[in-house]
Amino acid sequence: MIRSMTAYASAETGGPAGALSCELRTVNHRYLELSPRLPDELRSLESALRERIAAKLSRGKVDVTVRSSDSRSESLKIDNGLLSRLAEVHQDMQPHFSGLRVEFTELLRFPGVLQQQASDPEAQQAALFDVLDRALDALTATREREGAKLAQILRERLDAIERIVAQVREWMPEIRAALRARLEARLADLKQPADPGRLEQELVLQITRSDVDEELDRLSTHIAETRRVLNLKEPVGRRLDFLMQEFNREANTLGSKSVDARSTNAAVELKVLIEQMREQVQNIE
Repeated sequence: MIRSMTAYASAETGGPAGALSCELRTVNHRYLELSPRLPDELRSLESALRERIAAKLSRGKVDVTVRSSDSRSESLKIDNGLLSRLAEVHQDMQPHFSGLRVEFTELLRFPGVLQQQASDPEAQQAALFDVLDRALDALTATREREGAKLAQILRERLDAIERIVAQVREWMPEIRAALRARLEARLADLKQPADPGRLEQELVLQITRSDVDEELDRLSTHIAETRRVLNLKEPVGRRLDFLMQEFNREANTLGSKSVDARSTNAAVELKVLIEQMREQVQNIE
């Protein structure tokens, strides 16, 4: 399954401990690089979060942002007994310290006055994994939709490359005949008659130097292999990147061996198509 590495997804969830939201943004990268941003109360779950993401994604730079809206503030309790005792202490100390003033916010900071509902680590982890999994599912679906478009573009370029390879194959007998005619014409202009054996050797040498059958065969092999890879159910970005290098190598050799304007133009067109494919492959997981 071809997947793009560029996508965005988000999800939200709610629970007794509050609401959680998760945003995922991914762009292309050679490897899997995770950049999580978690609220303080969930920082201890970062390692588990990384493992969960790595189980579903293999490549790409992934920015993970988790936000929490803690509802525990709605259930804050004040220890009225302790607060009353502190007030009595204040009254007792007042004669000794006439300028003594105590602010209400300072009383709240006194240990035990303000009581907050304790968090449940298991509930926090369950909530985080729930929102993360739903965001990952949405991200994967987006990557697959974009990947399908990329695969279609690559298949269209492969069809165009295959047509060019077939055209060059058709031209080669004519190109070889023209090469022989040019060589014979040059030798005919010489004042000294050429040795027929020497002529045949030179002709074989020139044809061998300009022979591109091997390059055309390799291009056909690469076309077939790329089509096979596009149908695999696993991440194939690295394989495709390697194949693009092989395509480019054969196109360069085809151009360097060219002795005809048609094959030269074909090599240029091949390089354009291969570069277009390479740009798209950079975004494939």
